[in-house]
Amino acid sequence: MKGASAQRLGVLAVFIALAASAAMLLVMADYAYGPLLVSSRQEVTSAQVPDVTPTAPAATPLELSLFDRPRDVPEIRFKNAEERDLTLADFRGKVVLLNIWATWCVPCRKEMPALDALQARLGGDAFEVVAVNIDTRNLDKPKAWLQEVGITKLGYYADPSAKVFQDLKAIGKAFGMPTTLLVDPQGCELGALAGPAEWASDDAVKLIEAASGKI
Repeated sequence: MKGASAQRLGVLAVFIALAASAAMLLVMADYAYGPLLVSSRQEVTSAQVPDVTPTAPAATPLELSLFDRPRDVPEIRFKNAEERDLTLADFRGKVVLLNIWATWCVPCRKEMPALDALQARLGGDAFEVVAVNIDTRNLDKPKAWLQEVGITKLGYYADPSAKVFQDLKAIGKAFGMPTTLLVDPQGCELGALAGPAEWASDDAVKLIEAASGKI
């Protein structure tokens, strides 16, 4: 029990450090994280996200939540590059960083290289970045954009219906883009981050290592 408590405290400390560094990066980059509030009947599109301009308001501190004990995650469905249906159950046995993104989301695009670098550094049998694209139009665009900017380590996952976003929103986990969940090897949520983060940082690496305990 003491060992488990110590591990949770270690993960919490790394989460706090990651949040602080991410918030600083947001301010330095001067781009805003705008809330994306949509009903279950609305299509998630770029028109529902505020424009990011040089005059946009300064970003607010990154909200962070870490649970005392893992929580259940709804059955999230998406497809891989071969159009095979997947759920988080297909990733049981490894820590998953579930990231919801879209090409029309500027903060999403900015953090993708960092997610790619994190996957390159730690990806394997114990950990994977599962970045799920929710573009609902021009379905070839996400793959083309990833290739254009040199994202090569991330697997391709997508949900053109954007239901994955709505499912997370229904349980209070998605109010804007990007949304990221840290999921343990049993498929339960350890914590969540709303907005972009520097996922290739040392703090992020320590977070994943602390969560997995075996990388």
